[in-house]
Amino acid sequence: MHNQNALTHLTWKPFSEFGLHGDFWTLNSEILIDTWIILGLLMISGFYIFRCLKNENSLVRYAVLQYVKAFQDLLVQSIHSCPIEHLSLIGSLFTFILLCNTIQIIPWCEEPTKDLNTTFALSLIALLYVHFNAVKAKGIKKYILHYFDPFFLMFPLHVVGLLSSLISLSFRLYGNIFGGFVISSLYAGMLSGSVLLQTIGLVSGANITMLLIFGVFEGLIQAFVFTMLTTTYLSMEVVHEEQDATNIAIIP
Repeated sequence: MHNQNALTHLTWKPFSEFGLHGDFWTLNSEILIDTWIILGLLMISGFYIFRCLKNENSLVRYAVLQYVKAFQDLLVQSIHSCPIEHLSLIGSLFTFILLCNTIQIIPWCEEPTKDLNTTFALSLIALLYVHFNAVKAKGIKKYILHYFDPFFLMFPLHVVGLLSSLISLSFRLYGNIFGGFVISSLYAGMLSGSVLLQTIGLVSGANITMLLIFGVFEGLIQAFVFTMLTTTYLSMEVVHEEQDATNIAIIP
């Protein structure tokens, strides 16, 4: 992991000139830079894929359509329908989180999801979307009343359950990615002080194994878990209201 200390990071205080020096006003510059790199990669890939989609014989077009169809099937199995807005959210979440989790394979880049602020923001976006669609599907009155079901004393428990979902979703992703980051950092630190160990790690394949496990495989699994949990929360809120909706046709 580029021989970095897992517990240190570069900070940026853009509001210090206005007397705002607290942690709330402090930004992690490494996380910001890596996040913008990912967004840049997504924009460049998007323009390239858009051009490839115009060519019916393109291999990229076929791969992208199959990629989208996988999320369509996931939504159909979960909520029995596939509105385009749900498909866009689920596909975007998975793609962005996957890139965040695996960007460490690019030299000098680190995973934005090893920072709790990133995972909390992603969880907040996911749950806000879920409950916005719950209100849209049920109506504001029915949505509010379900917090008092089966009787009004259950309201605090429903609120705690909502907050625990937010915390659980964010900490699960953060904990797994940060744990892999720490293990990889310790492994890189151990090798950095010995040419012999570096040679053994390279020849034995231990280096590539660590990269595949904590850089690719773990990142893929955690992105899938986050996406599945978001889809599950969505199905719990809207499945009854959308179960008769017509599926959109992505692949002819």
